[in-house]
Amino acid sequence: MRLRAFLFIPAWLVAVAAVAQRPAYGGKLKPEQANIDVRHYTIDLALNIPDRSVAGYSIVTCNLKEPATGLLLDLMDSFKVTKVTVNGKPAEFTHAHHELHITAAKAWPAGHADIRVDYSGHPMIAKRPPWDDGFTFTTDSTGHPWVAVTAEGTGGKIFFPAKDHPSDEPDEGVDMTISVPQGLVVAGPGLLVGVKTKGGRSSFHWKTNYPINNYSIVFNAGDYTVVSRTYTTIDGHTVPMQFYVLKEHAAQAPHLLEMMEHSARIKEKYFGEYPWVKEKMGLVETPHLGMEHQTMNAYGNKFHYTKIGGQDFDGLMNHEFGHEWWGNKVTAGDWADYWIHEGIGTFGDALYTRDMEGEEAYERYFQRVAPRIRNDKPIVLGKDIEEEDAYHPDIYPKGAFFMHTLRYIIGDSIFFPTLKHLATDSATTYTHTTNTAAVEKLFSSASGMDLSPLFHLFLYTTQKLEIDVRQTAPEVYTIKLLNIDMLLPLDITTSAGTSRQLVDNKKGVTISSKTMPLVDTRVFYLKKVIYE
Repeated sequence: MRLRAFLFIPAWLVAVAAVAQRPAYGGKLKPEQANIDVRHYTIDLALNIPDRSVAGYSIVTCNLKEPATGLLLDLMDSFKVTKVTVNGKPAEFTHAHHELHITAAKAWPAGHADIRVDYSGHPMIAKRPPWDDGFTFTTDSTGHPWVAVTAEGTGGKIFFPAKDHPSDEPDEGVDMTISVPQGLVVAGPGLLVGVKTKGGRSSFHWKTNYPINNYSIVFNAGDYTVVSRTYTTIDGHTVPMQFYVLKEHAAQAPHLLEMMEHSARIKEKYFGEYPWVKEKMGLVETPHLGMEHQTMNAYGNKFHYTKIGGQDFDGLMNHEFGHEWWGNKVTAGDWADYWIHEGIGTFGDALYTRDMEGEEAYERYFQRVAPRIRNDKPIVLGKDIEEEDAYHPDIYPKGAFFMHTLRYIIGDSIFFPTLKHLATDSATTYTHTTNTAAVEKLFSSASGMDLSPLFHLFLYTTQKLEIDVRQTAPEVYTIKLLNIDMLLPLDITTSAGTSRQLVDNKKGVTISSKTMPLVDTRVFYLKKVIYE
């Protein structure tokens, strides 16, 4: 989450930053990439901090769907590729325009393939992380080197050869070994397999067996110590909680882990068990604000807390942690559906408020959100969208507000079980990506309603719901919808009080009132009310 112009929660989300030019991430798959099904990444690199460079090799283990004479991986041009082998045999290659084309005179057969790339070079330097991508080389206040990697907008090619497309995660996970000067500690995804020290350098081997999105395959290095506690999930599994925190801040880590545990309890209530029970629940302190990285969320909010429900609350930690469900476990296979990550994740932030302060506080949350939604472009812009085009400010608040609207329409007894089903069903999690059409189908099926007009209006257009209030006689009014062909509930306030009524775009409803009726005063819809 690059947190650009997200105006309705704490100040750490209000910054607007220009994003540096970078190669595309996502978009339409090229045929040479569509033929590759990535199973596993092996990354083995030495980090040279004074030179700001890396050197080593990576292996892409994949299945070829069809025989191929050409393979395509993404790797930024700032690296020099010295050798490529496929199944242990040298292969011809060209490397330009951030693409590594690998060719053969005789087709590689369909099935298993190991593509090894030996390379070295200087990764892109982040100018203003996390809003743009790259490596950050800095020092902590005690002078120790501190290195961070952010890659959400650019993908894995920022430092390793990858198939950079959200539709294809390595089903069998990643082995990542990073060598650093002895004394530094490397934090990464999954579990720490081991540390080997030789010749003044330490190599940290991190391993995840779960599928993982490319932008979560990153590492951080610094003068870290590990502060730990144990978490027992809603389903009774024991998971280690680990905070790789700078030694100078170790005393502040236990309280943040307590808050993280509290966040986990609330998120499990709505979204199901913590997704990565076989590995860890992790945080790593970073010199930038933060980013969702599977099992090792980046945290740089400097232990600045607000209060919700009278308890300390870290909005950045809570939001990024929510991506363990929305973005990491439930993943959009096309950046066009980015709102599923950020919008539903942000809706989860509102649910935290609901749990801690009640329903009225939850409603006030969205009453503050509604007027700040820009509505300058649709949430879903089509198909085969690149990350930079799909990423715009409204995917956070408008995506969250849409879930608020959906909850009102179908009711809690259907909405909350369906939301949990979306977050736990094997068809939409882990090795299976999802999209907006699948979300719509799921909620339509559960509610017994055709919700496609609602999804279309609020996600595929910039229209607001138009409601016509027409006086037809003294103290008599007709209220109907104008721009959506479905029956929707509306809270209508008259001189007699407030009642919930079902309204369509044909006859509407006729009501009596001594005063002008008010519509949806609690703000469940993004709407335009037309009084005639």
